[in-house]
Amino acid sequence: MTESDLNLIANPTGIEAVRPPKGNLKKNFPWWLVALVAIIVFTFSRVISGGNYTEAFLFIKGGITTTIFTTLAAFSIALVIGLLTSLGRISSNPIARNVATFYVELIRGIPVLVLIFFIALVGVPVLVEGLAQLANRLGNLGNPLRGLRNDTIPMNARAIIALSITFGAYLSETFRAGIQSVPKGQMEAARSQGMSHGQAMLHIILPQAFRNILPAIGNEFISLLKDSSLVSVLAVRDITQLSRLYAGSTFQFRESYLTLSILYLSMTLVLSSFVKFIERRSRRDQR
Repeated sequence: MTESDLNLIANPTGIEAVRPPKGNLKKNFPWWLVALVAIIVFTFSRVISGGNYTEAFLFIKGGITTTIFTTLAAFSIALVIGLLTSLGRISSNPIARNVATFYVELIRGIPVLVLIFFIALVGVPVLVEGLAQLANRLGNLGNPLRGLRNDTIPMNARAIIALSITFGAYLSETFRAGIQSVPKGQMEAARSQGMSHGQAMLHIILPQAFRNILPAIGNEFISLLKDSSLVSVLAVRDITQLSRLYAGSTFQFRESYLTLSILYLSMTLVLSSFVKFIERRSRRDQR
């Protein structure tokens, strides 16, 4: 039996298996993730062992609920604002298109921290005052608005309004890119089947656009989670504000801010892994 016959028996398909070079396994290993996990494990081990780290964590953890609620509420409102604004941006109506463009360019041209101050301390009081004047003009119809005063609006609600308005502008660009990524033939095909423009947008275009931009929306959610730390300037008792209070009262700056950093890092790593999982699923579904 010749050597070629032996090779044919060992590999009847005749196709040679492609083996990755041994060095690629070490190159592609996520050492950065190992380093981040090591930092997280080290910090939480200090928290569990007791001492100043434990005291800092027990004090700061009370703001986790506020941070998560603020992020979820603001992001939910921002999704609606972003979708409506993106539809206005691509609308053939010049009024809707210019109003939407004005809003996006205005918000994107101002720092987030400045917007939080302005919306919470200027915009909300002006809105409350306008509603009070409207209630007086409506007479009995305005009774539900008469009890609305500036001091009745909590700072947490103002922070949510500020973040939702701010990120609504950024999400509108994401939605607009997703809508424009859908081939125009999809709209034409839907209209040829008797659908109106609104029906085609709701049932045909938006589902495809949402699937295309799902990873980008996840990244915006992570950005909003991190930027929610800015609401601490309004004395909202999130984890950032509680960390500042603990550090200021105990002068344990290392324990306080290291614990705060690890809390944000842990949440963003979990969300990033979830976003990557969704991205892989969406790519596999498209195949």
